Amino acid sequence: MRRLKYILGIAVCLTFTKCKEDFLDAKSPSSVDDEFVTSTPAETFKILSWGYANYRQNSIMGTYRWNDPIGSDAEIYPEDNSSNNLNAILKPELLTIDAVSGGFNGLYATIARAAKAASLIAEKAEYKEDIAAGRTSAWTQLYGEAITMRAFCYYDLIKHFGDVPYGYENTIIEDYTLTSRFVIYDNLIEDLKRVEPFMYRIGEGGINAERFSRTLCNALIGQIALSSGGYQTIRTDIGDLYGNVTFTKKGNEVNKSVYARRSDYLNYYQIAKTYFQKALDNKGSAGLITADTRTVAKNPFQRHFQYAHDLQVSPESLFEIGNYQVGQTLTNGEYPYAFGRPSDGGSANAAPTKVFGALRIVPTVYYGEYRNDDKRRDVSVAVTGSKGDGNEMMLSFVPGNKNTGGISTNKWDDNRMNPPYVAAQRASGMNWPVLRMADVILMLAEAKAELGENDAIDLVNQVRQRAFGNSTNNLPALSGQALKEAILQERKLELLGEGTRRWDLIRSGTFPERAIAVQQEMATMINNIRTQGYHRFSNGNEIPAYIWTKMVNLPNPLTFDPDVSNPALYPGWRGQYDYTKIPAVASKVVGVNHNVAIQGLFRYIAPGSAEAIALQAQGYVRTNWGIDIATHESVYKRNLLSGITSAGDPPRYYWPIPSETIRQSKGKVTNGYGLPQP
Repeated sequence: MRRLKYILGIAVCLTFTKCKEDFLDAKSPSSVDDEFVTSTPAETFKILSWGYANYRQNSIMGTYRWNDPIGSDAEIYPEDNSSNNLNAILKPELLTIDAVSGGFNGLYATIARAAKAASLIAEKAEYKEDIAAGRTSAWTQLYGEAITMRAFCYYDLIKHFGDVPYGYENTIIEDYTLTSRFVIYDNLIEDLKRVEPFMYRIGEGGINAERFSRTLCNALIGQIALSSGGYQTIRTDIGDLYGNVTFTKKGNEVNKSVYARRSDYLNYYQIAKTYFQKALDNKGSAGLITADTRTVAKNPFQRHFQYAHDLQVSPESLFEIGNYQVGQTLTNGEYPYAFGRPSDGGSANAAPTKVFGALRIVPTVYYGEYRNDDKRRDVSVAVTGSKGDGNEMMLSFVPGNKNTGGISTNKWDDNRMNPPYVAAQRASGMNWPVLRMADVILMLAEAKAELGENDAIDLVNQVRQRAFGNSTNNLPALSGQALKEAILQERKLELLGEGTRRWDLIRSGTFPERAIAVQQEMATMINNIRTQGYHRFSNGNEIPAYIWTKMVNLPNPLTFDPDVSNPALYPGWRGQYDYTKIPAVASKVVGVNHNVAIQGLFRYIAPGSAEAIALQAQGYVRTNWGIDIATHESVYKRNLLSGITSAGDPPRYYWPIPSETIRQSKGKVTNGYGLPQP
C-alpha cells in the first residue's frame, strides 16, 4: 500500500494508479511498484499520458484558462453583468477566493506527477547510458517530456497567479512560502536547457504536436525568457520577495502592486532569441503552412485551422491538447464550444449543436485594422452564426451569448467538420490549440527587435506574405519603436482569438494606454453611429447602424473564398454545412434558403435612400447592426477593460491563490494585488 502525500492543500497522487480526488482523503488503492510502471518506455509514457489528461481535464477548463483569450483591446466577453469575465475586465478584487481552485490544484497535481516520473526515469540504467553516450532515445525523450510538462505547468501558474510556492512536489512539508517568479523562471529555463538536446523533434521517434517535443521545449524556453524579461505586474507588499532583482517601473502603485520590468531584461530577450531560433532550426516536420492544395479554397492561413476540423494535427502546430469525440465531460470539445463561431442549436441532435461563443471581437479591430484583402480577416472574425436548423443567421450586437453578443471568432466552426458532430454539444473532438509556428516566428521577431536587430522585419513579412498571397504588402524597413509596434500589430492580426493578445500587451508594457485608447475609440465610434448613422475608419471601412439582409439559396451552402460581387459570399468563409446529408438531423433542416446575403456591411446605406428602397424591393430587410452597440453602450464600456481607468493603472490580471493553500501556509502565503484573502 502506497500513501498519498499532500502539499499546499492539494491532493497529489504519488502512485501511478487511479487516485481518489477528495480533498485530504488519505486513502489510496493498492498499486503496482515504481519498477513496473517504468519497466518499458511504453509503460512509462502512461504516467505522462495521465499528466496530459489531467492538464486537459482539471487545469485548463472552467474559468481558469477559459478567460485567456478574453480581456484585451481586441477580444471581449459577450454577456451583460456576468461574473465570468471579472478577471478579463481587470477587476479581480470582485472574484471569490476559490474561483479557480480547481485549475490551481490541477496544475500542481500534474507537476507532482511529472516530477515523480522524471525522478524514476533518471534512475534507469538505460537512461544513464544514453545520456553518457550523448544520444537521444525513447528514455531521454520521456525524461525531457516530464521536465517540460513540469515547466509548462509552472509557467501557467506564474502567468495566472504571479509568485507561487515552488519546488515542494513529492515531499512532506510543514512550512512553505511564495517563491519569486524570477527565481522560478531561471530554474525552469535551466531545467529545459538541460533536457532539450536529448528530445525528439516533431516527427521523430513517433512524436507529434500532441506531445512535448524538442521543438516545443525550445519554444517554451523562449516564451519563459520573454515573460521574465517583459513588463508584468509585481507585488510591493513583500519587501524581499524579489531578492536582488531591480526594476524599471511604469505608472502608479495600486493595491500594493506596480507595473514593471526587470532592469537586466535584455539578457532574457537574448535567451528568447536564441531558443526561438532553435525551435525553428529544430522544427522537424512542423512548419509554417504557405500553400493550400485543396480545390475548394486557396487560403493557406485557413488551412491550418481546417486540420482541427478534420480531427488531424496541424503541421503548423508545436503543441495541441488532444481531444476526442466520445468521452468524459469537458474533455472532448470545449474549445470550439467556448470560442467558436456561435450557434443557437440545441444541446443535442441539432444542425449544428449549441456553441456558446464566450469570445467576441472588438468591432474596431474587424472594421478598422484588417485590410479587406487580408486572407486572415474572414477566417478570424465571423459576422454570422448558425441558427441550429441548418440555416445561417446574422450575429447581433445585443449583449448575450450564442448568436447575440457581437461578432465572434471564426477559427473554430462546427460547420467546417465533415461531417459535423451533431449528437451532443461540447463533443466535436477538436483539439485545444496551444502554440503554432507563426506565433514562434513573430515572437522571434519581437525578441530581435528589442535587441535592436532590424532584420526582424523579414520574419514579419514571412507571415504577411501568407496573409496576402504575395510580397506586395510586405512592410518596409523599420527600426526602433516603429518596428516593435509593427510586430505587435502583426501578432494581433495573425493570432486574434488565440489567447496571446492579453499577454502581448502586458509584456510590451503598453496594456494600460492601449486599454484607454480602445475605450476612447469605441466611444467615438458609438457616438458617430448614434449621431450620423455610421462611423468611418481610417482604412475607409464604415460600420453602419443598419445593414440589409435576406436569405438566399446557394448550390453549396458552406462558403469558402470571398466573392465581392456576391453578397452571400462576402465576407467569405461562412454559410452552413449541408445538414440534409446527416440522417440524424436531416429532418430538422428548415427551408431551402440557408445563406444570408448581406448588403452594406462595410459602407453606409442610408435608410430611406433610393438604394435602400431598391434593396427592400429585392426582398432585403433592414437589420440592426451598429445601432445595437450604441443602445447597449454601458455594457460595452463595462466589458472593455473597465478595470483600467487611466494610463497609469497597473493591469491586475491575476487569479487569487485558493483559500486552503493560504490557510495551511501559516501566514507565509497571501494574495496580493487587492485580491481576496481567506
